Amino acid sequence: MHFPAKTLAVAVAAALIAVGCGKKEAEAPAPAPQAAAPQPLIVKLGHSAPLTGPQAHIGKDNENGARLAVDDINAAGITIAGQPLKLVLQGEDDQADPKQGILVAQKFADAKVNAVVGHLNSGTTIPASKIYSDAGIPQVSPSATNPTYTHQGFKTAFRVMANDEQQGKVLGAYAGNQLKAKSVAIVDDKTAYGEGLATEFKKAAVAAGVKVVAEEHTDDKAVDFKAILTKIKGKQPDLIFYGGMDPQAAPMAMQMKQLGLKSRLLMGDGGCTTEFVKNAGAAADGHYCSLPGIPYEKMPGGPAFIERFKAKYGDIQLYAPYAYDAVMVMVEAIKRAQSGDSAKILAELPKTDYQGVTTRIQFDENGDLKDGAVSLYIAKGGKWEALETIGAVAAPAK
Repeated sequence: MHFPAKTLAVAVAAALIAVGCGKKEAEAPAPAPQAAAPQPLIVKLGHSAPLTGPQAHIGKDNENGARLAVDDINAAGITIAGQPLKLVLQGEDDQADPKQGILVAQKFADAKVNAVVGHLNSGTTIPASKIYSDAGIPQVSPSATNPTYTHQGFKTAFRVMANDEQQGKVLGAYAGNQLKAKSVAIVDDKTAYGEGLATEFKKAAVAAGVKVVAEEHTDDKAVDFKAILTKIKGKQPDLIFYGGMDPQAAPMAMQMKQLGLKSRLLMGDGGCTTEFVKNAGAAADGHYCSLPGIPYEKMPGGPAFIERFKAKYGDIQLYAPYAYDAVMVMVEAIKRAQSGDSAKILAELPKTDYQGVTTRIQFDENGDLKDGAVSLYIAKGGKWEALETIGAVAAPAK
């Protein structure tokens, strides 16, 4: 076929342009590959508390405090050795039962968690601590107060509140010196916490000149105390000291009123909850309790914490601010170590000097909180009213 010369020239020119464009595209430099984002450093924290049973409200309170801290850390953009830090909280239910506490501890060890926040109760914390010690896993309890926990020689055990030795001394002295009690009946729930606190209270009360007129025991599942209280009523003590938790303390207060006991009830932190005054109702009024630490609203970070916690989870039951601080203390150790490795975290924990929500946190050679304060409260009109704080001086609220 014959093409006109003009048409042929246009076609050749077009072909040359196409070839030229193709060559130019082929020779264009490839875009530089983008650097891959650094993989997060995942640190697994175990948390254990009773999430079922009569103490579930306190256990969930602990877990919520820990979760709030985890959420705050994950939102903070912290980097460890160039990697963004990501905390993962593994929550487990130990049912406030020592045997279940051991099973949970072994589960954490098998899962190779980097650290543990917990347990809540001394009765679960003490047996679990042996497993963590053997596995080299650092453990910070927000709420286990029996002295045995940190006096076993385990380098893995720490706590962020005053222990029962500190609390018992304050309670015993307060009974004699401030409440002017001449006589006291002592009841405990036979747990590591309840019996341990009662023992420390008795020592200090006797030293303050208070006569112990009766000693009775129950358990942490009981709800009927009329037989015990009837025996005590005949002794007419000024005070009844109860070492145990609020699921027993509330019905005990109600039955004291029903039986016409004039004695005032004095308790440690296990009974110093919103649930006690709620469940005991009018029978709560005039009874006393103590909490390790200072009143929530007077804590260094208390007002802000109360507001944030309430917006997300509701009212604080008991130990939530301490669970929050326990996580933060662990994270501070991770930051200093620039590692999530358990052994490296453990090496940093004794160096802790951290201004937490609850107080300034430093540990002594046993892993106990230095200079732990204890606050006293009285139940009035459906709530606990702060009386005084004995021990460490509170830092100003921020």
